[in-house]
Amino acid sequence: MLQLNQIYKVFNEGTPDEKIALDHVNLTLEPGDFVTVIGSNGAGKSTLMNMISGKLVPDLGVIKIDGTDVTTVKEHKRSQFIGRVFQDPMAGTAPSMTIEENLALAYTRTKSRGLARGVSKKRREFFKEKLEILHLGLENRLQAKVGLLSGGERQALSLLMATFTEPKILLLDEHTAALDPSRAELITRLTKEIVEEFKLTTLMVTHNMEQALELGNRLIMMDKGQIIFQANEGQKNQLTVDKLLEEFQRIRGEKLSSDRTVLI
Repeated sequence: MLQLNQIYKVFNEGTPDEKIALDHVNLTLEPGDFVTVIGSNGAGKSTLMNMISGKLVPDLGVIKIDGTDVTTVKEHKRSQFIGRVFQDPMAGTAPSMTIEENLALAYTRTKSRGLARGVSKKRREFFKEKLEILHLGLENRLQAKVGLLSGGERQALSLLMATFTEPKILLLDEHTAALDPSRAELITRLTKEIVEEFKLTTLMVTHNMEQALELGNRLIMMDKGQIIFQANEGQKNQLTVDKLLEEFQRIRGEKLSSDRTVLI
């Protein structure tokens, strides 16, 4: 479903600030794969997500989604088959619009343009049905402004909006990092349920190693623009946080910082 072949990206090339963000990265996701991505700050995780979404274009390499070369396809066109949830709960929704209006915008991402201002009864029932998945009572608040929702409610809505059209690829970009522990736990649980229900091919970046081990069927570790470690489902089930830290030290010959802002 997703194929990255020799993806290379450098920023500020030829200057003292030159930085290789992605160094000939290869990655393949089969349909239904849920891959978690860990790595310290500056490892290349966000660049990887931006490359897949179309926000950035690689200097070298090819990106294919469901067999189609999308390497140079613009972000707004690629969004028809990519869902993305960001770290900031404010980023995935329009606060001045109602829950219903936000859902209508997300719904039309994969439809032809020309959405009428009103929402049909049939579509409203569809929205309610999907909102019930969240168990937050939002199905009874369709006319509420999204800006009045809590951070956890907004992130749950963002997750739903990114997934209910069943995109080919779902990108989760540290989507629980800005939430308090109880809300983060809620969004983690909803993520697991929604991805399993729709069998979505998913790539999730996280700083939380325990979350990376809990979710998904595969795990990759990045450092300095490279994928330095991969674990399939069987290997992943045997991993612990300590074993991941040991693996990093074995590969890189140095300890990975245990500062909470980096990984833990």
